[in-house]
Amino acid sequence: MEETPTPAVPYPPTHWIPADPANYTVSARPESYPVDFVVVHVTEETFPDARRIFQNPRAKVSAHYMVASADGYIGQFVREKDIAWHAGNWNYNTRSIGIEHEGWTDRPEYFTDALYRSSARLTAALCARYGIPRTRERILGHIEVPGATHTDPGPHWDWNRYMRLVIAGG
Repeated sequence: MEETPTPAVPYPPTHWIPADPANYTVSARPESYPVDFVVVHVTEETFPDARRIFQNPRAKVSAHYMVASADGYIGQFVREKDIAWHAGNWNYNTRSIGIEHEGWTDRPEYFTDALYRSSARLTAALCARYGIPRTRERILGHIEVPGATHTDPGPHWDWNRYMRLVIAGG
Protein backbone atom coordinates (compact mmCIF):
# COMPACT_ATOMS: atom_id res chain seq x y z
CA MET A 1 0.00 0.00 0.00
CA GLU A 2 1.45 3.35 -1.00
CA GLU A 3 1.61 6.34 1.27
CA THR A 4 -0.51 9.34 0.38
CA PRO A 5 0.35 12.74 1.79
CA THR A 6 -1.77 13.79 4.76
CA PRO A 7 -1.46 16.75 7.08
CA ALA A 8 0.29 16.39 10.41
CA VAL A 9 -1.79 14.36 12.82
CA PRO A 10 -2.22 15.33 16.46
CA TYR A 11 -1.47 12.69 19.06
CA PRO A 12 -4.50 10.95 20.53
CA PRO A 13 -4.94 11.27 24.29
CA THR A 14 -2.38 9.17 26.14
CA HIS A 15 -1.85 8.48 29.81
CA TRP A 16 1.59 8.30 31.44
CA ILE A 17 2.11 4.97 33.23
CA PRO A 18 5.89 4.69 33.67
CA ALA A 19 7.68 1.40 33.12
CA ASP A 20 10.32 0.54 35.67
CA PRO A 21 13.64 2.21 34.70
CA ALA A 22 15.29 -1.24 34.74
CA ASN A 23 13.23 -2.13 31.64
CA TYR A 24 14.45 0.47 29.13
CA THR A 25 17.50 2.56 28.23
CA VAL A 26 17.59 6.31 28.82
CA SER A 27 18.53 8.08 25.60
CA ALA A 28 18.13 11.34 23.69
CA ARG A 29 16.44 10.20 20.52
CA PRO A 30 16.21 11.31 17.78
CA GLU A 31 19.55 13.06 18.33
CA SER A 32 21.28 9.88 19.57
CA TYR A 33 19.47 7.49 17.19
CA PRO A 34 17.07 8.23 14.34
CA VAL A 35 13.52 6.94 14.76
CA ASP A 36 12.82 5.07 11.53
CA PHE A 37 10.19 2.44 12.36
CA VAL A 38 7.02 1.69 14.30
CA VAL A 39 6.79 -1.90 15.54
CA VAL A 40 3.33 -3.39 16.13
CA HIS A 41 3.01 -5.94 18.93
CA VAL A 42 0.27 -7.96 20.62
CA THR A 43 0.67 -8.45 24.37
CA GLU A 44 -0.58 -12.04 24.80
CA GLU A 45 -1.81 -10.58 28.11
CA THR A 46 -4.50 -8.29 29.39
CA PHE A 47 -3.67 -4.59 29.63
CA PRO A 48 -3.36 -4.72 33.45
CA ASP A 49 -1.11 -7.79 33.34
CA ALA A 50 1.14 -6.28 30.66
CA ARG A 51 1.32 -3.06 32.71
CA ARG A 52 2.51 -5.07 35.72
CA ILE A 53 5.17 -6.74 33.57
CA PHE A 54 6.49 -3.37 32.34
CA GLN A 55 6.60 -2.14 35.94
CA ASN A 56 8.42 -5.24 37.23
CA PRO A 57 12.18 -4.44 37.35
CA ARG A 58 13.04 -8.10 36.75
CA ALA A 59 11.06 -8.31 33.49
CA LYS A 60 13.62 -6.55 31.24
CA VAL A 61 10.92 -5.68 28.70
CA SER A 62 8.83 -2.62 27.83
CA ALA A 63 7.13 -0.78 25.01
CA HIS A 64 6.59 2.91 24.44
CA TYR A 65 2.81 2.57 24.23
CA MET A 66 0.03 0.05 24.80
CA VAL A 67 -3.50 0.24 23.38
CA ALA A 68 -6.48 -1.30 25.20
CA SER A 69 -8.84 -3.50 23.24
CA ALA A 70 -12.24 -2.43 24.54
CA ASP A 71 -11.99 1.34 24.19
CA GLY A 72 -8.68 2.24 22.51
CA TYR A 73 -7.23 3.73 25.71
CA ILE A 74 -3.51 4.43 25.26
CA GLY A 75 -0.97 4.15 28.03
CA GLN A 76 2.55 5.48 27.50
CA PHE A 77 5.18 3.50 29.41
CA VAL A 78 8.47 4.78 27.98
CA ARG A 79 9.18 8.28 26.68
CA GLU A 80 9.85 8.38 22.93
CA LYS A 81 13.32 9.81 23.52
CA ASP A 82 14.22 6.63 25.45
CA ILE A 83 14.78 3.12 24.09
CA ALA A 84 12.09 0.60 25.01
CA TRP A 85 13.12 -3.06 25.03
CA HIS A 86 10.41 -4.44 22.76
CA ALA A 87 11.77 -5.71 19.47
CA GLY A 88 14.28 -8.34 20.60
CA ASN A 89 16.87 -6.66 18.36
CA TRP A 90 19.00 -3.82 19.79
CA ASN A 91 19.37 -2.05 16.43
CA TYR A 92 15.60 -2.00 15.94
CA ASN A 93 14.98 -1.04 19.57
CA THR A 94 17.16 2.03 19.11
CA ARG A 95 15.42 3.03 15.86
CA SER A 96 11.77 2.32 16.57
CA ILE A 97 8.72 3.09 18.65
CA GLY A 98 7.01 -0.02 20.02
CA ILE A 99 3.23 -0.17 20.32
CA GLU A 100 1.69 -3.11 22.20
CA HIS A 101 -1.94 -4.03 21.64
CA GLU A 102 -3.95 -5.78 24.32
CA GLY A 103 -4.99 -9.24 23.25
CA TRP A 104 -3.85 -12.56 21.89
CA THR A 105 -2.69 -13.38 18.37
CA ASP A 106 -5.16 -16.27 18.12
CA ARG A 107 -8.18 -14.34 19.44
CA PRO A 108 -9.32 -11.84 16.77
CA GLU A 109 -12.15 -10.53 18.96
CA TYR A 110 -9.52 -8.43 20.75
CA PHE A 111 -8.77 -6.50 17.53
CA THR A 112 -11.66 -4.08 17.92
CA ASP A 113 -12.52 -1.03 15.89
CA ALA A 114 -11.56 1.15 18.87
CA LEU A 115 -8.15 -0.53 19.12
CA TYR A 116 -7.41 -0.21 15.39
CA ARG A 117 -8.53 3.43 15.20
CA SER A 118 -6.70 4.57 18.32
CA SER A 119 -3.50 2.75 17.36
CA ALA A 120 -3.65 4.02 13.77
CA ARG A 121 -4.04 7.60 14.97
CA LEU A 122 -1.03 7.16 17.27
CA THR A 123 1.03 5.58 14.49
CA ALA A 124 0.09 8.35 12.05
CA ALA A 125 1.14 10.98 14.61
CA LEU A 126 4.44 9.18 15.24
CA CYS A 127 5.12 8.97 11.51
CA ALA A 128 4.39 12.69 11.13
CA ARG A 129 6.62 13.63 14.09
CA TYR A 130 9.62 11.56 12.96
CA GLY A 131 9.20 11.71 9.17
CA ILE A 132 8.57 7.96 8.97
CA PRO A 133 6.90 6.97 5.70
CA ARG A 134 3.44 5.50 6.32
CA THR A 135 4.28 2.27 4.55
CA ARG A 136 4.52 -1.41 5.48
CA GLU A 137 8.26 -1.18 5.00
CA ARG A 138 8.42 1.20 8.00
CA ILE A 139 5.43 0.01 10.04
CA LEU A 140 6.37 -3.52 10.97
CA GLY A 141 4.94 -6.42 12.88
CA HIS A 142 7.18 -7.81 15.61
CA ILE A 143 7.55 -10.98 13.53
CA GLU A 144 9.19 -8.87 10.77
CA VAL A 145 12.03 -7.60 12.95
CA PRO A 146 15.23 -9.45 11.98
CA GLY A 147 15.94 -12.21 14.46
CA ALA A 148 12.43 -12.03 15.94
CA THR A 149 11.35 -14.97 18.05
CA HIS A 150 7.75 -13.76 18.35
CA THR A 151 4.91 -14.16 15.84
CA ASP A 152 2.86 -11.09 16.72
CA PRO A 153 0.73 -9.40 15.66
CA GLY A 154 -0.33 -12.72 14.14
CA PRO A 155 -2.55 -13.91 11.30
CA HIS A 156 -5.71 -12.14 12.51
CA TRP A 157 -4.19 -8.64 12.46
CA ASP A 158 -5.81 -6.83 9.52
CA TRP A 159 -2.85 -5.03 7.98
CA ASN A 160 -4.87 -3.64 5.06
CA ARG A 161 -7.41 -2.07 7.38
CA TYR A 162 -4.73 -0.80 9.75
CA MET A 163 -2.65 0.79 7.01
CA ARG A 164 -5.71 2.46 5.44
CA LEU A 165 -6.44 4.00 8.84
CA VAL A 166 -2.79 5.04 9.38
CA ILE A 167 -2.58 6.65 5.95
CA ALA A 168 -5.87 8.47 6.59
CA GLY A 169 -4.47 9.78 9.87
CA GLY A 170 -6.38 7.39 12.12
